[in-house]
Amino acid sequence: MSKFVVVVIDSFGVGAMDDVPQVRPQDRGANTCGHILQHLPQLHLPVLEKLGLINAMGFPVGAMTTSASAVYGTADLQHEGGDTFMGHQEILGTRPQPPVTTPFSAVIDDVEQALVSRGWQVARVGSTLQYLWVNEAVAIGDNLEADPGQVFNISANLNAITFDEVRAIGEVVRHCVRVGRVIAFGGRLKNSQQLRDAAEEKEGVYIGINAPRSGVYLHDFQVVHMGYGVDASVQVPQKLHDAGIKTVLVGKVADIASNPHGVSYQNLVDTQRIMDITLKEVQQQGDVFICTNIQETDLAGHAQDVARYAERLQLVDSNLERLMQAMQPDDCLVVMADHGNDPTIGHSKHTREKVPLLVWQPGITPASLGARTTLSDVGATACDFFAAAAPQNGTSFLPLLKLRCGATGDHHG
Repeated sequence: MSKFVVVVIDSFGVGAMDDVPQVRPQDRGANTCGHILQHLPQLHLPVLEKLGLINAMGFPVGAMTTSASAVYGTADLQHEGGDTFMGHQEILGTRPQPPVTTPFSAVIDDVEQALVSRGWQVARVGSTLQYLWVNEAVAIGDNLEADPGQVFNISANLNAITFDEVRAIGEVVRHCVRVGRVIAFGGRLKNSQQLRDAAEEKEGVYIGINAPRSGVYLHDFQVVHMGYGVDASVQVPQKLHDAGIKTVLVGKVADIASNPHGVSYQNLVDTQRIMDITLKEVQQQGDVFICTNIQETDLAGHAQDVARYAERLQLVDSNLERLMQAMQPDDCLVVMADHGNDPTIGHSKHTREKVPLLVWQPGITPASLGARTTLSDVGATACDFFAAAAPQNGTSFLPLLKLRCGATGDHHG
C-alpha cells in the first residue's frame, strides 16, 4: 500500500525561465526563492534544504546550502505566462493550449445583462473603463495580479454578502465568458467601500480591484476558482481512478481541478489546516495519490510581503518534516511549485520561473532529475508509480529513481 504525495508550494519559483526576456520582460531577474533568502539571510528551511531546494536553484544563499542526499531537478512551465490554474492542469497531465485573452470591457454587457436577469442589483463604476458593482458589496472586473485578460475576479465583502451568494454570482459570470479562470472570493471588510477604494486601471485596457490592497485576504478569506475548457478525462485523477487508485486533492488544487471520483478538500486557505489534512490522508490505509496546494505563499507574493512569505515557508517546512516522519517505506513525496511570484521584483503579478522538483522516499538514493520541460512530468510519474495509463502530457522520471513504488510494490531504478 503506497502513497504518492505532491505538495505544491504555490508560486515558489527558483529563477526566471530562459524565454523571459522575449515573452515576459517584466520578469527579468526574477527568483522568488533566491530573493527571499537574500533579503532574509538568517532564514533556514532545514527540510527543504535536505530535499535539495538549493541544489535545484543552483547556488547557496544565506544560511541555506546544498544537500548531498537529495533527489532534485527543475521543471519549466509549458503553459504561457505563469498561471496557477493552468499550472495545476499541467501538473495533472494536461497539454497546455494558448490561453483566451479578453479584457472585461469586452464582456461587461453580457455579464451585466445575465446578472440583472437573475435579480442581482448591478451598477457600473468608472468612466471610460468600468467594472460592475453588485448588491453594494461585490466588484467584478479584470484580475490585476494574473496575466492581463486571462482571469476575471469577483471580489466581495463577506460582512455584507454570503460566500454562497458570491459563488452564485461567479457561476453566472463563468457561464458568460471563455477566459481560462473566473475567481470568486471575499473576506470580511469593515465596509464595502474598501473594495471600491482599491480599484485600479492598467494599460488603458484593464480595470479591477487590487486584491491585496483591498484587504480581502486578511480576515476569513474564502475563494473558489472556476475553470474553462479543461478535459478531465486525460488527467491524473481519472487515469488513477481507472486503475483503482484513490485520489485526494487538498486546498486550491481542489478548487481548480476536476476530481469527481475522489476526495476534494475545497475552499481552504490556512496552511496549517491544509497540511494537517494532508498528514491525516497519508496516515490512512490503502494506495492513494494526494495533491496539496499551499496558497498562502502566493498571497504573500501578490502582497509583495517578503516577511509573510518567509513565515509561511517556515510553517510548510516544519509540516513537511511531520509528513515525512509519517510516510512508509513505499511512499513517495514530491515537493514543487507551479510558477513564481517574486515579492521583490517590483510588481504584484506571478513571475515566469522554473520551479523546484524535489523527490523523497525513506532511504532513496541521491539523483539528479535534470531540467524537465513541463510540469506534466510529475503527473506522468504519478501514473507510472501506480502502473496506471499515462495522462495526456508529460514524461515519467520514475526510471531515474531508485525507489519502491506503487500498488504493485515493484522496484524501479
